Amino acid sequence: MRKVLVISVHPDDETLGAGGTLLKHKSLGDKIFWLNITGIHEEQGFTKDDIFYRNTILNKVAKAYEFDDVIDLNLPTMRIDTYPQKDLVEKISNVIKIIKPSILYIPFKDDVHTDHQVVFKACWSASKSFRYPFIKRVLMMETISETDFAVPIQSSWFIPNVFIDITDYMDKKIEIVKIYEKELGIHPFPRNLDNIKALATYRGSMCNTKYAESFMLLKEIL
Repeated sequence: MRKVLVISVHPDDETLGAGGTLLKHKSLGDKIFWLNITGIHEEQGFTKDDIFYRNTILNKVAKAYEFDDVIDLNLPTMRIDTYPQKDLVEKISNVIKIIKPSILYIPFKDDVHTDHQVVFKACWSASKSFRYPFIKRVLMMETISETDFAVPIQSSWFIPNVFIDITDYMDKKIEIVKIYEKELGIHPFPRNLDNIKALATYRGSMCNTKYAESFMLLKEIL
């Protein structure tokens, strides 16, 4: 039994980037945990109804995965770059210390969203082996509508080197994606059901499976 922690910048990142993989971990008897970083607040112009809806969706998704625990830092979305990096690292580190995961799934370092870039740096800082020797594997996720819009130069490319067969979990992943209905659009908007399935099909074709999720391995300790 392994402990797995997925870190999402915004609710839906965990599902877009690693939904099938999390379901697979759960089926294998692993414990799965979700750390979400951002939330919405009235001070940002959101209504009480907006906040209630967001929290309802988060709870529905948590139940769908049967997470062993969910931690929601609820920091103001789209303002993470104004939050002290030291404090962000400390908040993530405190969660890691409590859960003691052996596997981490974190945002891609060059996702186009600034929040993702800032959180990646904090996650990487919070996964130092000499402080957290229980972390054995760290992987960056591919999040549609963020990773695919990274700066188109080689140093910013997402180059997957780990593929996880999610064929048996694709239908369930799509069911969970549908919970985030307000985050979805229609083609050519990148975050839509057809594109999500197409990406999984394409990644599957790279590893001889019907559907797959892909990751970039940053660290593995055997």
